[in-house]
Amino acid sequence: MFLVDTIFLMNIEITSRLLERLSSLLRSEGRGLLSEYGLQPVQLEALHYLSQCNRYSNTPIAVAEYLRQTKGTVSQTLKVLEKKLLIVKTADQKDKRVSHMTLTTQGQAIVSTLFPSPWLKAALASMPEAQQEATEESLRKLLQTIQQQNRLKAFGQCRHCDYNQPNGEKFLCGLTGETLTPDETQLICREYTCNKATG
Repeated sequence: MFLVDTIFLMNIEITSRLLERLSSLLRSEGRGLLSEYGLQPVQLEALHYLSQCNRYSNTPIAVAEYLRQTKGTVSQTLKVLEKKLLIVKTADQKDKRVSHMTLTTQGQAIVSTLFPSPWLKAALASMPEAQQEATEESLRKLLQTIQQQNRLKAFGQCRHCDYNQPNGEKFLCGLTGETLTPDETQLICREYTCNKATG
């Protein structure tokens, strides 16, 4: 039993080191690319999030939840992005106290240039397709497990959400009662919930 526990702990340490090293390399690459745009890492992370979230999730509170940052930090981050004309802030039509953030053409261009990481893209492209799929599945399962065990919001794609209901050529959000286009179902949402095996 002791040997099994020891091997298990060694495997965890190896996995942890690999993930930390990959993260460090990608952050290093990102810092080099960001200098051209005069952006800080957290600012790019906010831009990237806003490029992939839906209309229910492009609020300051949702950005803070996704990035695991304080409201104050996110507020300052969004102000900088707005000043740089990378995002536009609009008031919610139903509740004027709520603001929504959308990327400008310039903001979207930066995200499209920097994501996915050129290093990561090249590395995955050099791997067999089966290995790419296995890597994605392993990382997805690891992420889901951490989120579930720590009761963190999943921010999953709308198309996999329990609230998503097919409605002819479009879809219906069972939570809000609003119609969604097929493109919108590809975006991530802070209200995402999934108890299905495929979630």
